[in-house]
Amino acid sequence: MRTAIVIGSGAGGCMAARELALHGYEVTVLEAGRDFRPLGLDLQRLEFARKAGLFLDERMIELLFPAMRIQKGQVGLVHVTGQAVGGTTTLATGNALRYDRHLAELGIDLDEEFAELEREVPQTTEHRANWSALTERLFATFEQLGLEPQVTPKFMEDPERCVTCGKCALGCRHGAKWTCDRLLDDLSNVTIEQGSKVERVTIENGVATGAVIRRGPLRETRSADLVILAAGGLGTPVVLEASGIPTSPTLFVDPVLCIACRWEGAHLDTQLPMPFVSEQPDYILSPYFDWLSFYFNKQWRMPSSDIMSIMIKMADTSAGSFDGRRLTKPLADKDWEVLAGAVDKVYEVFETLGVSRDRTFYGTLNAGHPGGCLPLTTAEARTLHHATLPANLYVADATLFPRSLGNPPILTIMALAKKVARTAMDS
Repeated sequence: MRTAIVIGSGAGGCMAARELALHGYEVTVLEAGRDFRPLGLDLQRLEFARKAGLFLDERMIELLFPAMRIQKGQVGLVHVTGQAVGGTTTLATGNALRYDRHLAELGIDLDEEFAELEREVPQTTEHRANWSALTERLFATFEQLGLEPQVTPKFMEDPERCVTCGKCALGCRHGAKWTCDRLLDDLSNVTIEQGSKVERVTIENGVATGAVIRRGPLRETRSADLVILAAGGLGTPVVLEASGIPTSPTLFVDPVLCIACRWEGAHLDTQLPMPFVSEQPDYILSPYFDWLSFYFNKQWRMPSSDIMSIMIKMADTSAGSFDGRRLTKPLADKDWEVLAGAVDKVYEVFETLGVSRDRTFYGTLNAGHPGGCLPLTTAEARTLHHATLPANLYVADATLFPRSLGNPPILTIMALAKKVARTAMDS
């Protein structure tokens, strides 16, 4: 039986592993993290520490919630990723949005893959039945301003189990949200090795032969006929560089900024995050309660139930890198211009609701959609394989995206990973 190693168990890794397994491969998934556990602490117990200002640095989150990894870059940007079985899908708000325009411009057709995902992965907009009066009012305000809001399709395993607790980004404790590790549930020829941090890919005579991993104090080698690297937009470039394969300093991260105000009885903290999305050139807007800002931003020291906030998620310039320790991510002048325009648009929403600018405050600038350090070009549109990669080594995550999406990328990553896995098997 043919063997394959898949590095990473996020959206790209699980999707690629499933495709390989369904076509007869014996697949080993190497995951640095462990089984995911939603944040088990009662958030009310953290209120004293929050009010006392004891949460001094966002990286403290890792002490309470090991699956959430934090990196800090320039301009105060806080980058959040997941390290657990299921990758960042365990922490995402489950948005099932297709956004492959930049790939299509290169000649990469993912229509077949997206059509299959509609059948394979649960996606729904039925959550609108649970919207609060405020969410409906926000939706109507967006419509009034010509922002063309659209109900967000959500990855939901069982919509009836959603209790609208508002804590999707802290892990779903009720079994409502679908995460990508479910793709591997019914596959006997897939093994997930948890706690296996990949240091590098082994290469012999220009052919990838496996991976060197560290498990606790031990260093071990895994061998396979095919290697798929899907360790995420930050993790994959680190493994490539350690393997002697150069990457590009073209990191994007999809920066996020929330604009908030005090709104008594908003209860946005107990609503489904990002229930609808307004897509604008270079950014999107959506209602979102930002737990990161709530615990670490002094301006958010009021009760969570009395905060209303709107998220700006923008497509940033491809410039930056991560070496495993230091995140280098500057924002270009164009990025600041786009952000300023988006902030003005949010102010329009607030002012329509009767909230003046002087009553609003900012959240913490953060991000969570890294990618772009080995971007595809028209030269790779058919093979999906860069010339710098050895034979039998493929990348299957957002590292391949030619530019920032400025949108939730999970669905698009899975579609691309499907195609990469099929291409790898055919090569």
